[in-house]
Amino acid sequence: MQIVILAGGGGTRLWPLSRGNAPKQFCKLISDKTMFEETIERFGKFPQEKIFIATTKELEGNVKDILPKFPQENIFIESARRDTAPAMGFAAAQLFLKNPDEPMAFIPSDHYIGRVDNFLKAIEKAEEVINETGKLVDISIFPTSPNTALGYTKVGERVMEKDGIEFYQFLGHTEKPDFKTAQQYLEEGGYLWHANYYMWTPRKMLEAYAKHAPEIHEKLQQIIEALKENRQEEVSRLYGQMEKISIDYAIMEKMDNEDVLIIQGEFDWKDIGAWDTLHENLMTKTDEQRNLVRGERLNLDTSNCVIYGKDGKLIATVGVDDLVIIDTEDALLVCPKSRASEVKKIVEELKERGGRYI
Repeated sequence: MQIVILAGGGGTRLWPLSRGNAPKQFCKLISDKTMFEETIERFGKFPQEKIFIATTKELEGNVKDILPKFPQENIFIESARRDTAPAMGFAAAQLFLKNPDEPMAFIPSDHYIGRVDNFLKAIEKAEEVINETGKLVDISIFPTSPNTALGYTKVGERVMEKDGIEFYQFLGHTEKPDFKTAQQYLEEGGYLWHANYYMWTPRKMLEAYAKHAPEIHEKLQQIIEALKENRQEEVSRLYGQMEKISIDYAIMEKMDNEDVLIIQGEFDWKDIGAWDTLHENLMTKTDEQRNLVRGERLNLDTSNCVIYGKDGKLIATVGVDDLVIIDTEDALLVCPKSRASEVKKIVEELKERGGRYI
């Protein structure tokens, strides 16, 4: 299996820790390591030549700072931020020239994974099933709340089982439904959270682009021809011309049901999307008053807060509840935890003011 680690995205709802030049995958949100480092380490037993990193030109330096000896030819540099459909298509195009029929797995670098052995086992068995059936395999997670920031995959009957890993029928995908719809999905049952671990061969992936996103596919074909002749300036120009759209809207919602199989992931999974979800997902790491704290603190009569500070600076609180307090070198965020998703509005306003602090 070829592993493509996606490390080019941003994280506006985790501002001010997550910035344009250091988005959330390069932040130490969960431990003393960045989420990118933790993602790389999960695949420590894989041959290095099978590991690839997809990132943007702006973030290439972050990757090289963490992995200075990583082979340059295994880093796919996107010339612009165009979302996951162009990014994953670009990676598939390059792997098509290397190993067109060897399965590949797209791995986001901003997820928390527990029970890693189960996660890796699912990927191993997915490779077997792809080789046997020629179908796309995706991993989804049993939902615990009507989360509107995630996609939902409808599954049917179990199709097969391999060494404890179960594969289910794919019955459709809905990306980021409204709250009422998400709640309905949980009540009905048969819906899983989409975890964004697409696995297929480069050839099959490009065929899906040709069918469901022909304009992107046309650019990808031109990129393949430019790559053959090492015309890098043309590759960058063509990439920048592609539509900015996620793989979920461009491809997944349009996939034929019979072309996909779904694994229900039997491992701990968290999508760290905003400060409130970070708190919810890391509840086991909170103190006795359910405060999630990083840095030096003195918290009196303080509960249910997220408090991130810098080494050498004390954050003291008295009599507060349900707050997000994030202190960085040049910016301080204070807001109710219940309104944490609105932090992205701050980023949008800062962009309109010239882009400082983002």
